[in-house]
Amino acid sequence: MSEHLQIIQGSKAEQYQALIPQIKGLLSGETDLIANLANLTAALKTQFGWLWVGFYLVKENELVLGPFQGPIACTRIQKGRGVCGSSWASASILIVPDVEKFPGHIACSSLSKSEIVLPLIKAGEVWGVLDIDSSDYNQFDETDRQYLEELVGLL
Repeated sequence: MSEHLQIIQGSKAEQYQALIPQIKGLLSGETDLIANLANLTAALKTQFGWLWVGFYLVKENELVLGPFQGPIACTRIQKGRGVCGSSWASASILIVPDVEKFPGHIACSSLSKSEIVLPLIKAGEVWGVLDIDSSDYNQFDETDRQYLEELVGLL
């Protein structure tokens, strides 16, 4: 396992393609979920410089803040509330170009302008979500969806 991350310049796809093998190396052989979630958030935040990258984990029928990188965050989110709760409820990836236009958006930070949330699914059940916020509008697209889906599949 390597604790060094090589930052790559280039297109978004090229950055992901260089990052994925490094993340596989970080996760390889580590069985602790929290350690893996923490390293994945750090790697994504370091590579892309997004405002906030983190996980919420399903605990007693609500999402509870897990490992993250960025400003302080909302601690608990109800199912169906905000982008994270909606992704959990629908078990689907949500890409939001402008969070202010998302019905029921939870504003943990006024700096957040766009967001992508990916549900973490095992045996047909959502056990958490990966939440990424950007301080730029329209930050996330199908390239992010494709590669982030591949990354959460490693967990």
